[in-house]
Amino acid sequence: MSNTDSQHAPWWREAVIYQVYPRSFKDTNGDGVGDLPGITAKLDYIAALGVDIVWISPFFTSPMKDFGYDVADYCDVDPLFGTLADFDRLIARAHELGLKIMIDQVLSHTAEVHSWFVESRKSRANAKADWYVWADAKPDGTPPNNWLSVFGGAAWQWDARRRQYYMHNFLVSQPQMNFHHPEVQQAHLDNVRFWLERGVDGFRMDACNFHFHDRSLRDNPPALQRDSTTVSDSNPYGMQAHVHDKTQPENLAFLVRLRSLLNEYGAIAIGEVGDDDSLGVMADYTADSDKLHLAYSFNLLTADGSARHIRTQIEQFEARVKG
Repeated sequence: MSNTDSQHAPWWREAVIYQVYPRSFKDTNGDGVGDLPGITAKLDYIAALGVDIVWISPFFTSPMKDFGYDVADYCDVDPLFGTLADFDRLIARAHELGLKIMIDQVLSHTAEVHSWFVESRKSRANAKADWYVWADAKPDGTPPNNWLSVFGGAAWQWDARRRQYYMHNFLVSQPQMNFHHPEVQQAHLDNVRFWLERGVDGFRMDACNFHFHDRSLRDNPPALQRDSTTVSDSNPYGMQAHVHDKTQPENLAFLVRLRSLLNEYGAIAIGEVGDDDSLGVMADYTADSDKLHLAYSFNLLTADGSARHIRTQIEQFEARVKG
């Protein structure tokens, strides 16, 4: 990129992102757990490092079975980390120092104790009955299809009250939301707007290609080649080609809606992509400047840290984008 191009490039193209994991960063109240006031107290130090964006991992209300990636309330701070007032002070101080704040958004699933899921599992006829992915058992009582969880085992859990299975791509306690339902999409966009109104400058979209599933619940076929970038070789998840349980085409339209909302505030989104064809998905999700601003995958997270491997991955991604 030339000096002229750099002067006209969007601010985020050359931004340095500094991740903060609240739990272990800085504890200000002596309970042994890091908190939002602790982050605020260290912002001067972070700014002195020359970074542009502070990415704060989940601090939302959560039972913490997946360390905050199981959200019970998208619009509040878990008391473990502080309060909304603490977050507002953090944002204000960061902006005084010229830092931008990015937070996680975990939209594909919630905690099982989220009020949405508590209502959804009560019956098949309530207002949120279809907000999650529910399906009947096969005649022999087994799960609806062969989909697997990233964390091991079947991607389905039987619920005795509804007498149906619910889907979970990750932990059993992280039920999968049904993004085919327009109310689910709108609810999440409203949650994003809540944080935009509080001054958040960007979002890291967790597992952003897991939002949608195949409506027909078709079985995944065997993988022609094991995917070792998403799971370890000991996990059978890598033995399937995940063409039906994630990375569905409907997600593109949702990302366009998300980008439109972000544009109202000048905010950005970076997507985490885990897929057999992660480079292709990243290219699709960042194409045409109307979806994600940035995306990353786990292709570099291998035992091969050579310059050759890094160059190959970058060249392959650039080829997919240009193609």
